[in-house]
Amino acid sequence: MTSDLRIIDQQVLTGERALFGAVNTVVRDCVFRDGESPLKQSRGVRISGSRFEWKYPLWYATDIGLTGSALLDTARSGIWYARDLHITHSSIAAPKTFRRSTGIRLHDVDMPHAQETLWWCEDVDLDRVSAQGDYFGMQSRRVRARSLRLNGNYAFDGASGVTVENSTLISKDAFWNTTDVIVRDSTIVGEYLGWNSRNLTFVNCTIESLQGLCYIDNLRLIDCRVIDTTLAFEYSTVDATVDSHIDSVFNPSGGRIRARSIGELTVDPQRVDPAATRIETPEFSDAL
Repeated sequence: MTSDLRIIDQQVLTGERALFGAVNTVVRDCVFRDGESPLKQSRGVRISGSRFEWKYPLWYATDIGLTGSALLDTARSGIWYARDLHITHSSIAAPKTFRRSTGIRLHDVDMPHAQETLWWCEDVDLDRVSAQGDYFGMQSRRVRARSLRLNGNYAFDGASGVTVENSTLISKDAFWNTTDVIVRDSTIVGEYLGWNSRNLTFVNCTIESLQGLCYIDNLRLIDCRVIDTTLAFEYSTVDATVDSHIDSVFNPSGGRIRARSIGELTVDPQRVDPAATRIETPEFSDAL
């Protein structure tokens, strides 16, 4: 931002494209009401203490800082085709926020209606974000999440280059069709976890899933707990060190599974090669 700074303070702005194309602008304690695309095509804008009440507020925007502000549920599809966004201490109550955007940093942000949010985005950093809604993070690339609290099904479908740390995900079908994902020190609860993925790693995680961790190429579990989980690892190549009992393991394709104990083990020679998977428990250690 240059010295040619425009300051807009304590205004109620209405009408379509109220501040279209704003450059090097500070917006403080304002309300954007009754008008689409108020800051479309803007650049170098700093927003604080403000409220957006209508659709498409930050399309095609670049170099945006937003703090202590809110996008209401009527500010749908709010931030698309944008670059270099830093949002802190704010609430985004609208669905379908963030599409095809790059360079997104969210810190201490609450998203109570995050359906279809963060789609096809790149270079995303999430820190202390709370989100509720299905299909969060679909097809996004290079995502890092810390202290993410997510409640919503089908999270990160088709995403790649994702790292999740110290987080809790309550999500059916999370991490489907993903590539190069690492989850550390987290809790994941939901059915059918991780299907059809490649290079999926969990480190020191607690996992609860019905028929989870199946159809995965290069699945790794390092010092994880796998609780209330049945029919795990079907057609997966797996290297798992599990510090818990596993209720059942079903037709893994290959690798090694180490656990405290396994309730029911199925390795059907009509479906998989029994010799390809090694099972290790205190009671049993042998190549099947």
